[in-house]
Amino acid sequence: MNLDFSQIVPYIPFMLEGIWVTLKFVSTSIVIGFIIGTLLALCKITKIPVLKVVADIYTSIFRGTPLILQLMIFYFAVPQLTGYDIEPFSSAILAFGLNSAAYVSEIIRAGIMAVDKGQTEAAQALGVPYKSMMANIILPQAIKNILPALMNEFITLTKESAIVSVIGYLDIMRRAQIVGADIYRNFEPLLFAGVIYWLMVYVLTQLGKVVERRMRYSD
Repeated sequence: MNLDFSQIVPYIPFMLEGIWVTLKFVSTSIVIGFIIGTLLALCKITKIPVLKVVADIYTSIFRGTPLILQLMIFYFAVPQLTGYDIEPFSSAILAFGLNSAAYVSEIIRAGIMAVDKGQTEAAQALGVPYKSMMANIILPQAIKNILPALMNEFITLTKESAIVSVIGYLDIMRRAQIVGADIYRNFEPLLFAGVIYWLMVYVLTQLGKVVERRMRYSD
């Protein structure tokens, strides 16, 4: 085995910059996914049939097609239709944010359904408006219940972020590919990229455990 990690040493700052670039679009996508996912979850439990149908169709499309296909549609196909180019960053947060919303909506819906019905009945008996009941009583309890599942979704999103390299976005993976092409060696830069991804996921996992533990203390 002929490994020489000394060749990638000059490129380490370049590859480490990818951490910030990756976190920037993943965190933005997570916020978009959570906001839209919450709205979709509320649509799914509403008594208005048309909203249920729209939310179900949305979830079916984004869960039923590959994420890389959605990414390429936003980056390559939408500009063809509209005549306007979309930057790799914008394409990435659109594809990842909208895709994540489909999964997050199912997680939040399950969390809301798991909340004791007595909570809803008590709020209605006290005359609490629907919006206040959801924002102050039901959703906080639901989010506490689904926190592990939400963290798992965010970790999955971080790992899958590597596919944005196909549209030339300078994330960790794309930078590893550039370094590999520059030094004519791929194993070392790809292994280094793998270590970075593992560390990011490990930190996110530990962060999730801390938040979950603190929320248990508040019970």
